[in-house]
Amino acid sequence: MKNWEQFLSPYKQAVEELKVKLKGMRRQYEQDSTHSPIEFVTGRVKPIASILDKAKDKGIQIDKLETEMQDIAGLRMMCQFVDDIKKVVELLRVRNDFEIVEERDYISHEKMSGYRSYHVVILYPVQTIKGEKKILVEIQIRTLAMNFWATIEHSLNYKYKGQFPKDIQTRLQRAAEAAFRLDEEMSLIRGEIQEAQAFFTRKKEQS
Repeated sequence: MKNWEQFLSPYKQAVEELKVKLKGMRRQYEQDSTHSPIEFVTGRVKPIASILDKAKDKGIQIDKLETEMQDIAGLRMMCQFVDDIKKVVELLRVRNDFEIVEERDYISHEKMSGYRSYHVVILYPVQTIKGEKKILVEIQIRTLAMNFWATIEHSLNYKYKGQFPKDIQTRLQRAAEAAFRLDEEMSLIRGEIQEAQAFFTRKKEQS
């Protein structure tokens, strides 16, 4: 029987540390009074039940979790615009406090379901009393529209255990396309949106 509290402890530490670091990137843009490509950051450690379910589905042995399951620790970085995603990926690539081991572009090459997101898997060094421990962490970068769709799809996937009724599957694919069109339209008026947001921020600071 695995000691789950001990096993998950460095993953929890990694999530907390990375949330502080990635949110810090957003604050630096705010301090420079320039548009931040990062809207907000969230993070979580996968629940034990979800780890066991995925291990069973993927045929991963419990003693291989550290090397074969990339998303036990996960962070999401939300962006307003699709172009912001590229900027965030570039920001991650030049950091020297972790190593990128894999990138998966589900925006240019979306999944059959309609899922869109950009995944960056990193090897993150956690400092413990027993020394440094490098663990895998998955960072998902997506727009707010992509995240709305993915959150709904995840809930339905849990309900139907991946076996969607045909009509639900069709509607999800239509919704994914609608979310993508929304992102495209917002990109076309990006300048107007950013100007309005900057004006609102200045007004708020003056009041």
